[in-house]
Amino acid sequence: MEVILLKNVSNLGVLGDKVKVRAGYGRNYLLPGGFAVAATPENLEAFEARRAELERAAADLLAAAESRRSRFEGIRLTVARKAGDEGRLFGSVGTPDIAQAAAEAGFDLDKSEVRLPHGAFRAVGEYDVILHLHPDVNVEVKVDVVPED
Repeated sequence: MEVILLKNVSNLGVLGDKVKVRAGYGRNYLLPGGFAVAATPENLEAFEARRAELERAAADLLAAAESRRSRFEGIRLTVARKAGDEGRLFGSVGTPDIAQAAAEAGFDLDKSEVRLPHGAFRAVGEYDVILHLHPDVNVEVKVDVVPED
């Protein structure tokens, strides 16, 4: 199945690319999610007519993500959790907890933007966390997990 990408899709292509994908991926993910349209002659014409508008919208999203990145650079978030004597947490600190700590610090962050490649934190300490604000924009922040009083 050939599709025209309406947005940048990681590991697939950028806005305006005509790519060949498996039918199920296109039909079940790309088309309903608004990431692409089928590559028919009519859709090619319609896309070319809207190309400038779509590129402008994509540039606006990138600019907004860049400005958010500048606000997140250099911040430290603190999450307090109950912990044992040796620093092991009773439970864990995951993406919702980090998003909530950012909200409490006055930052707008969705839990889906937090990346924890090694899983949730299960011990007290300082951790580096990647925030994925846009397919082209990532920022690293420090998260301190401290024991509750």
